[in-house]
Amino acid sequence: MPKDGGIGASNKRREDVRFLQGTGQYTDDINIHNQTYAYFLRSDVAHGKINNIGIEAAEAMPGVVKVFTSKDFEGVGGVPCGWQITSIDGQPMQEPKHPVLAEGKVRHVGDPIAVVVAESLAQARDAAEAIELDIEELPAVIDMKEAVKDGAPKVHDDLTSNLCYDWGFVEDNKQAVDDAIKNAAHVTTLELVNNRLVANPMEPRVAVGDWNPAQDEYTLYTTSQNPHVIRLLMGAFVLGIPEHKLRVVAPDVGGGFGTKIFHYAEEAFCTFAAKALRRPVKWTSSRSEAFMSDAHGRDHVTKIELALDADNNFIALRTETYANMGAYLSTFAPSVPTWLHGTLMAGNYKTPLIYVNVKAVFTNTVPVDAYRGAGRPEATFQLERVVDQAARELGVSPIELRRQNFITEFPYATPVAVEYDTGDYHATLDRVLEMTDHANFEKRAEESKKNGKLRGFGLAHYIEACGIAPSNLVGQLGARAGLYESATVRVNATGSISVMTGSHSHGQGHETTFAQVISEMIGIDPDQIDIIHGDTARTPMGMGTYGSRSIAVGGSAMVRAAEKVINKAKKIAAHLMEASEGDIELKDGAFTVAGTDKSVAWGDVTLAAYVPHNYPLEDIEPGLEETAFYDPANFTYPSGGYVCEVEVDEETGKVDVVAFAAADDFGNVINPMIVEGQVHGGVAQGIGQALMENCAYDADGQLISASYMDYAMPRSSDLPMFKVDHSCVTPCTHNPLGVKGCGEAGAIGSPPAVINAVLDALNRGGYDVPHLNMPASPDRVWAAMNGARSNMGAEQPAAGSTNTAEGRSVDQAG
Repeated sequence: MPKDGGIGASNKRREDVRFLQGTGQYTDDINIHNQTYAYFLRSDVAHGKINNIGIEAAEAMPGVVKVFTSKDFEGVGGVPCGWQITSIDGQPMQEPKHPVLAEGKVRHVGDPIAVVVAESLAQARDAAEAIELDIEELPAVIDMKEAVKDGAPKVHDDLTSNLCYDWGFVEDNKQAVDDAIKNAAHVTTLELVNNRLVANPMEPRVAVGDWNPAQDEYTLYTTSQNPHVIRLLMGAFVLGIPEHKLRVVAPDVGGGFGTKIFHYAEEAFCTFAAKALRRPVKWTSSRSEAFMSDAHGRDHVTKIELALDADNNFIALRTETYANMGAYLSTFAPSVPTWLHGTLMAGNYKTPLIYVNVKAVFTNTVPVDAYRGAGRPEATFQLERVVDQAARELGVSPIELRRQNFITEFPYATPVAVEYDTGDYHATLDRVLEMTDHANFEKRAEESKKNGKLRGFGLAHYIEACGIAPSNLVGQLGARAGLYESATVRVNATGSISVMTGSHSHGQGHETTFAQVISEMIGIDPDQIDIIHGDTARTPMGMGTYGSRSIAVGGSAMVRAAEKVINKAKKIAAHLMEASEGDIELKDGAFTVAGTDKSVAWGDVTLAAYVPHNYPLEDIEPGLEETAFYDPANFTYPSGGYVCEVEVDEETGKVDVVAFAAADDFGNVINPMIVEGQVHGGVAQGIGQALMENCAYDADGQLISASYMDYAMPRSSDLPMFKVDHSCVTPCTHNPLGVKGCGEAGAIGSPPAVINAVLDALNRGGYDVPHLNMPASPDRVWAAMNGARSNMGAEQPAAGSTNTAEGRSVDQAG
């Protein structure tokens, strides 16, 4: 049993007290004396030449301080991309400038053209309406496959084409994969759309820039998942501010899901304008503004082929993906469809040959970047859909086909460059089937049939690589920053502890779980431990929170720093008890001499560290504070089995998720309650993608799902009570906590489980529907059933998708 308060205990999240009482401090709560307000005038056309921006009338409006255009940013760098990808031919990706304000052209609806700064937001908004724009509208390109054809309108005139890069991985495998597929006993082929999503965190983005003329120092308050990275990118590459003159503060952050990782133009603008005006500048996004300025997620179109031998063993896998970059390269965008996607195409299976091709394309749409799971959901959806379809074509159980091809020996080196250190995929599959009472599914299906519903069973098994690492490897793969993490553990004289971490919490519960780790190591109450994050002036340089890296990388840095503290404290305790340092043990908040009854309390040792009367200073310097940087040796590899049961109404096509279970292997778990909450949230988002959410553009590049009126988000009434289990544990072998990461798993495993369940229901009802693109909305399901019923065999694109589904898939605009 876990010790109260330590690792393994379901401590309530202590940060929730201030959130529930309304006393949390978010960026929009920050207001500075003499503050001004910024309003961005954004393009209402997807592609156009800017002939003139008339600002005279706007500048004369009441309360207006200044109207900024791109002319004010001459000599200022563009918003940088943090990852470079090299194409098959050895050429670096095409990397256009991403200006703070549009220069010469607008390239997507929402592209910022001018900014009004005024005494109030209302005055700024009113003045923006007085700006006279002369924009010559140009043809827009939205469809990715059309965008790379000869003669397509170019998003960036200075590039050779709209193709950002053409990436092949692993290139040495390509011929062998081609040959294996050509000679295979069976090949299953699917074309899939991984629909574009809007992240929609509860808190919209906010930026407040301030400048101190006395020290020539800047402060940016922002809604960020990684303030140190924002300081590095904005200071060094955009505004040219020395890091010691720039402070970035991310206070409480109300959700991120990836969309708050990136450096945005609004942050650079507010920081720049604060000095230009010698006054603080504040910008708060509206929800409708967020739809056309926050980075979107997913938006892949993929053809996948799975080859099997005569005994149904997987022998080769080949994929070709078109990945939408949008109009500009966001911070981590190039890495998502490549290194975060291609390296996961082995999944849980011992497929010996894999080749992945990705063509990244510029279009006249909002930039696309990492969204919860980032590449891993796209890979898992492709793989788990094609495995299910192969089972259907072969007439075998999708459960047993997976079992037959599972990896069973570890460590396992995949053909796509990563090595899984631990796992037990049979255990998680067995557990999830037990949780869902799969043995009695047919009885439930009969009951649903009596009620006029088709019941379907959907299984998906996933593996993800998270805790992204190590720095030397990702550097070789194109990362332009290290991916280590840091922590400083400062022990106060009375024994309480302050932990400064480079990780950042935006809903994960770090203030609770990080304190549990230190509590376990030292044996003091978690309430004596303060977790400090989100301020570059108070924390060591760290890479922030994303990719389920906080406990595996940030927590490991914290453990290393705490170990240094404990080792020094043992030296002090040895002097106090006149014993050998090697005989000192720390347990339950007290130091003891092994084999004796001598002991000294933690608080007595920490006081002695700052009041050094009882040991020689030439041996031990005063104080008790240590810093550690942790660069992981490998990714961590959480995995799990997910089961979804749905009911489909034949008359309307409406899909109801009636049961959902997740059995995950997260390695060692720090706080089971928080882990369960993370899985719940991820599954809810995954079900949202599978059944409801779709960010859609029309042919002219107008965003037609630009608000909650047109973009469907899941509500509690759309979801069943989830069953969640993490009792299958294979600890990570290369970090000191044996943890793997849990924050993205639910969003990775759930979409294919849902779609597999829907297709199973349709096929049980006699409808031959081999594939259905997300979201499986009622009209899309209804159309697929009617298409199958009349043997149409026609395919149509998903609304707003960038291609037409090919092969055997049946799809209707939804």
